[in-house]
Amino acid sequence: MATLVLWFRRWTTGFPADASGSQLAEFAVALPLLVVFVVGIFDFGAAFNLKQKLINIAREGARFASSLPTNDLDAAGTPASVTAIRDLVETHLQSGRMNDCGLGTTAAVAGPPAMTWTYTATGGCPASLILTIERYYSFPTVIAGQTFNVISTRVTLQYPYSWHFNKVVTLVAPGATYQGVTQIATDAIVANID
Repeated sequence: MATLVLWFRRWTTGFPADASGSQLAEFAVALPLLVVFVVGIFDFGAAFNLKQKLINIAREGARFASSLPTNDLDAAGTPASVTAIRDLVETHLQSGRMNDCGLGTTAAVAGPPAMTWTYTATGGCPASLILTIERYYSFPTVIAGQTFNVISTRVTLQYPYSWHFNKVVTLVAPGATYQGVTQIATDAIVANID
């Protein structure tokens, strides 16, 4: 028994105080967490960047719409001014390298007095892209103590964003799931000049 104890002491004290094995184990445990954090940062950054692009597109659509005439809004079907706004939004989506989801040219019309046209597209997107154009959007404002209704155009965009985070969260928690698609919504309102 004494020989075994002496051999064990020599065997355990003969190794240098090297921690490379424990460092490798710590790295193996920390790597999945690091990957989840890095992908999360990039994913949320991409969502924020997309939101900023959508805000600019809605703003450009509303600004363009404010300069268009409103005398064609009483016509049956979709007026040329509303189609022009839709075309501008689609062009900005494509130039911003975003999927336009096959944004069609047929709008669901909510007739007078709302004067609202809604375009819904699902082609090639994980959920629906919804573009809503309200040509007679009204909001009150007070000038010199009197309240006036400002007739405006409101352009609303709801864009589906597919999260990549779900693919890596299973590294940390294999049974976990994360919501895959979020609708990023934005709108812009500009007073009609006409």
